[in-house]
Amino acid sequence: MNNARRYVVSIVGLCALSCAASRLAAAPPVERDAADRLEALTARLQRLEDANQIENVQRAYGYFVDKAMWHEVSDLFADDGTYEIGGRGVFVGRRRVLEYLQTGLAPERPVEGRLYNHMTLQPIVHVDADGLHAHVRARAWVMSSGGWGDAMYENELVKQGGVWKFSTVRGPFQMFSSLDGWAKASVPNTRPDSFLPPPDRPPSVIYLAYPSVYIVPFDYPNPVTGRPWKAD
Repeated sequence: MNNARRYVVSIVGLCALSCAASRLAAAPPVERDAADRLEALTARLQRLEDANQIENVQRAYGYFVDKAMWHEVSDLFADDGTYEIGGRGVFVGRRRVLEYLQTGLAPERPVEGRLYNHMTLQPIVHVDADGLHAHVRARAWVMSSGGWGDAMYENELVKQGGVWKFSTVRGPFQMFSSLDGWAKASVPNTRPDSFLPPPDRPPSVIYLAYPSVYIVPFDYPNPVTGRPWKAD
């Protein structure tokens, strides 16, 4: 009798396990949904971390420029990165970026009596779906011994070995004036033939700064309407 009871209990247990297995077998869509949600959340967290790192690269750039830390600035670039400031043309490769900074701007490291503040403001970061390319738009407010400047950066970055680096830095000046102020005197733009060292490529766009108006194209659409930016 006891054996019979144990046999019945075993059969009941097997049936319960079978029913549970059947229920689990019917659950894959829910499990897949949870897995998809977890994957999407993980990707979103990674993009947020990417954006933080990209902002750090952009801000570090400004702090390094402040103190003429040219080697540190050039180290932020990918090996084949490009650099274009104002209308001075395009410099290609990390070595040429360093040459531009050292020869064209100022000696390495700060010196007494020279001001070179380079404040980076209003960064907007967008990371591409592949997680390896990104754009950042930011404003640079320049206070220097030579005058006042307002540049708009539209930079591109690439992720190499888990580290974000500049692949393109492009900073057209919206305004550059003497220390007397932009209402009294301003420089419409700089030209490659007025600047040393000579660039590797001509400027990517010809434009005039203040008192003229040039809108640096936006890399992102309107965040409310979703419409891409179009030139007037």
